[in-house]
Amino acid sequence: MYPSHWGLRDTPFRTRLSPSFFYASATHEEALARLHFLVEEHRLLGLLVGEAGSGKSLVLEVFARQLRRTGRAVAKISLLGVQPSEMLWQLAAALGCNPRRSATTATLWPALSDRLVACDYEHCDVAVLLDDADRASAESLALVLRLVHLGTAPESRLTVVLSGRPARIARWGRDLVELAELRVDVEPWNQSETEQYVNTSLAKAGSTSTVFAKDAISRLQQLTDGVPRRVSQLADLALIAATGQDARQIDAELVQSVYEELTPAEALEAPLT
Repeated sequence: MYPSHWGLRDTPFRTRLSPSFFYASATHEEALARLHFLVEEHRLLGLLVGEAGSGKSLVLEVFARQLRRTGRAVAKISLLGVQPSEMLWQLAAALGCNPRRSATTATLWPALSDRLVACDYEHCDVAVLLDDADRASAESLALVLRLVHLGTAPESRLTVVLSGRPARIARWGRDLVELAELRVDVEPWNQSETEQYVNTSLAKAGSTSTVFAKDAISRLQQLTDGVPRRVSQLADLALIAATGQDARQIDAELVQSVYEELTPAEALEAPLT
C-alpha cells in the first residue's frame, strides 16, 4: 500500500462524503457562512450551486452537523432517484414525526405540516437541505414547491436549501427559483488553494516531506481546473503511480502521465474507436 511508501499513517485524499476530511477553503467557508445567514435570518429558500465535484454535498453535510450541534431541527436528503412519497417519509423521519414504514403521502404531508407548525411555536429553526435537487423528478420538485410555500407565513422558521449544478437550475422551475432569497456559488479552487489542500492533507496523514513538487501542483491545477473531487482523484492516483516507480517526489511529468493513462475523467473524454 502506498501510505507506507510515503511514510503516511493513512490515505490523505478521499472522495467519499467524510466531514473529517473537509478542507475549509475560502470558497467553502464562504458558502457555509452564507448558509448560516439563511437559517439565522429565517430566510425561506437558498440555492447552493456548483459544478459536479465542487464539494456541494460535503458542504451540506458539514453545515447539517453544525446546525444539529446548535439544537436546530435538520433534514438532509438526496433527491437523486427518490420518489415523492419516499422524500416525504425521509423528511418526516428526520424531523421527528416517527412515520410508519407503510405511511402514504396522504398521511405524511399532514404530519410534516403539523411538525413545522410545532417548531414555529417552539421557536425552533428548521433547515431542510435537499442535495441533488437538479436531478429530482418533476413530482418531487412539485412537493418541494409545496413545502416551501408552507414556510411563507411570517412566523415560520423554515429554511430550505436546494443544491445542484448551474446548468440544471432551470429544471427547478420559475416558481421555485423566484422564491430563492440567496444564491450561494461554490467556486473551483485557485492554484494556491489546491496547493494548500494537497500539502495540508498530506501533513494530516503524517507526511513530513514535500511530496508534490511545485511544477506538479501547477499541472494538477491545470488538469483538474481546481475542481476539488478531481484534484483528490488525480493526487491519489499520482501517489499510487509514484509508489510503483519507487519515486520519492512527484513532478509535473508524472502527474501528466497519470492523467492521460489512469483518470476516469480522461477516459470519458477520449474519442470512441
